Amino acid sequence: MTLVPAAPDPTTTLLAALDLVPYPGEPDTYRGVSLPRPGGRVFGGQVLAQALIAAGRTLPDTDRLPHSLHGYFLRAGDASEPIDFAVERLRDGRSFSARHTHAFQGGVPILSMVASFQAQQDGLDYADPMPSAPDPDDVGSTDEVLAGIDHPVAKFWSTESAFDVRHVNGSIYLGPHPDTSGRQLVWVRSRNPIPDDQLLHRALLAYACDQVMLEPVLRRSGNSWMTRGLSIASLDHAMWWHRDVRVDEWLLFAQSSPSAQGGRGLGATQVFSRDGTLVASIAQEGMVRVPSS
Repeated sequence: MTLVPAAPDPTTTLLAALDLVPYPGEPDTYRGVSLPRPGGRVFGGQVLAQALIAAGRTLPDTDRLPHSLHGYFLRAGDASEPIDFAVERLRDGRSFSARHTHAFQGGVPILSMVASFQAQQDGLDYADPMPSAPDPDDVGSTDEVLAGIDHPVAKFWSTESAFDVRHVNGSIYLGPHPDTSGRQLVWVRSRNPIPDDQLLHRALLAYACDQVMLEPVLRRSGNSWMTRGLSIASLDHAMWWHRDVRVDEWLLFAQSSPSAQGGRGLGATQVFSRDGTLVASIAQEGMVRVPSS
């Protein structure tokens, strides 16, 4: 069994999973273990964050931070088995570095990701404004919505998750929402402080967003996580970090779903810090199948 050992709190457990170990005798290769999860599959956000950490460890300069990644989820991962991460150094230029990371289990890839890193530079500086939203202190938490539900998935997202998630207009955990615009606002923050490491914070944002990226697809189609016969899985993930981010401070996810077709749905997200600064943009397409589609 190679799951992350139980820790006093979910944040410590997650940080342990992101602390990859260099593979003996293999340069730019690392091994990681998984968080325990209902159903035994590796959480996509976890392997994406680990792949980014692996890529970041091969940079010649520590001042280069990821500004974008593009990843494909190729196979479901087994949370009881280790994951090996092999990094290919594509380029180290004067300002940018590019890395290609493959995540393997049993000799076959489960994720392929390309990430680009940039040294800090001056340039154009503007951004969309944050939409109006109530303060996170005035919004109910997932913990409250799922409290008392005796189900492993409910327990995982409420008491075992490293992040506090608060849906401004109500969640779709227990049933569909009457608003089928596909738009939602979600406040997200880690439950505990995170070390002052910007690569780690950016990787943790990649981890956290995967929990809600396809929810706008379910909302717009009038479905929920409880839809009978629902089959859903992340296919690919694109992410751009515009500015420094701290996941241990409240972040507002402003989300929508521009399109769904052919058993696939697209989720789009802008991420704002509490003071209204746009820190990241994210897009994810997923397989979303319901019995009527």
